[in-house]
Amino acid sequence: MPPGPPAPPIPPNQPYRRGRALWRNAAVRAAVVFTLLALCGLVILALVHERTGTAGFLVGLGLAVLPVPLLLAAFRWLDQVRPGPWQNLCFAFAWGACAAALIAIIANTFAMRWIATGTADPSGVDKLGATAIAPVVEEIAKAAAVLLLFHRRRLHFTGLVDGVVFAGFTATGFAFTENILYLGRAFGEDQAAGYAGVALMTAGTFFARIIMSPFAHPLFTAMTGIGFGFAATALRHQRFRRFALPPLGLVLAMGMHALWNGSATYGGVGFLLVYAAFMVPVFGLLTWLAVWTRQSELRTIGGELATYAAAGWLVPEEPLALSSMRARSMARGFAARWYGGKGAARAVTEYEAFATSLAFLRNRARRGAAAADFPAREQELLHQLWQRRSVAGPALVYAARMTGRVRTPWPPYAPYGAPGQYLPPHVPPHIPPQRH
Repeated sequence: MPPGPPAPPIPPNQPYRRGRALWRNAAVRAAVVFTLLALCGLVILALVHERTGTAGFLVGLGLAVLPVPLLLAAFRWLDQVRPGPWQNLCFAFAWGACAAALIAIIANTFAMRWIATGTADPSGVDKLGATAIAPVVEEIAKAAAVLLLFHRRRLHFTGLVDGVVFAGFTATGFAFTENILYLGRAFGEDQAAGYAGVALMTAGTFFARIIMSPFAHPLFTAMTGIGFGFAATALRHQRFRRFALPPLGLVLAMGMHALWNGSATYGGVGFLLVYAAFMVPVFGLLTWLAVWTRQSELRTIGGELATYAAAGWLVPEEPLALSSMRARSMARGFAARWYGGKGAARAVTEYEAFATSLAFLRNRARRGAAAADFPAREQELLHQLWQRRSVAGPALVYAARMTGRVRTPWPPYAPYGAPGQYLPPHVPPHIPPQRH
C-alpha cells in the first residue's frame, strides 16, 4: 500500500475544562464527603453492634459479605462499555452502606415508636412498618445517592446503564449493612435458645436473604436508577422524561419493596408465590433490559465512530473493534505482547475510553442535545486519540480481523503503513448544537 500524503500537524492540546470554579475546591469537597460518610459508618456500626452483640455482629458481617463481590462484579460488567470513575461507584456503595442505612434505621425506629404510641393496636406495628414505612424510607434514602450523582457527576451519568449501575452499587451497600443486622439478630436468637454455632434461625435467614434474594434491594432501587437514566437521555423539550420519570421510578421501587415485604406476612406460601410469580420475572426482565442496553451502546459506538473513520481520523476497522468487548480485550492483549507490556495495554485502554466518550458526545449532538462547548470537547478527545494512535490503532485493527469483525487480507495493520505513517485525517465533522 503506497503511503498517503503526510499527516498534518498534531492538533494543539487544549484540554477541555468546564470552568475553574468546578474544580477549585474538589479536594476539600471530597474530604468533607469522606468524613461525613465515615462518621455515618461509625454510627451505624455502633447501632448494629448494640442490637446484635459482638458475636452476632461478627457472624453477620462474615455471612453478609458473601454476595457483595458477585453483585458488584455484575454491575461493573454492565459498566464496562464506558466505565466511569471508580470514585463514583465507591461513593454510591458507601452511601448505601453508611448514610442510607443510618437514615433508614433512625427513621424506621422513630416512625414505629410513634405509631405504637398513637394507635390502639401496637401488635400491628411491625407489619405496618414493614409494608408501609420501611419501603418509603429506605428507597428515598437510597435514591438520594442516585440523585446526587445525577446532578454532581452529570458527565458520567449519561443513560440507563449508568442509572442501573449507580443504583445497584448503592442498594448493594445498603443490603450489606441490613444483612449484618438481620443475620446478627438471628444468631443472637439461636444463642438465646441454647443452640451452638449457626443454628435454625441463622440458617433460615441466610437462605432467605443471601441465597434466594440477594438481588432484592438492587432490583428495587434499579427502578429509580432507570428513571434517572431515561431523564439523562432526555432532550430539553422532553420535560416529562426529565422531571416525571425519576419520581415514577422511585414510586415503582417503593411499590415493589412494599409487595416484597408484605409477602412475608402471608406465610411461606405467599412469600414463594410473590417470589416466583413476580420477583424472578422482574429480575429476568431487568437483566435483559440492561444487557440489551449494553449491546445498544456498543452499536452506537460503531455507528458514530464510522463518521470519523470516513473523515480519516480512524481506519475503517477501528469502529468495528471498538464496538466489540471481545475485540477490545484482544487489542489490549496484543498491545501488551508486542508493543511494550502494561504501558502499551494502558494506552489501548485509554484510547478505547476516549473513543467511547467521543462516540457518545457525537451521538448527543446528533440528537440535538449538544452543549455549547461541543467543538472544544471533540477537539480534546481527538487529540487524546491521536497521541495514542500509533499503538492502539494497529492493535484494534488486528483485533477486528482476528475476531471476524472484518475480513481483509493480511497483514493485520496494513492501513498504517510504516511507523509514523497514517491515513490523512481531515477536519473533524463538527455538528452545531440544535435548538428545540
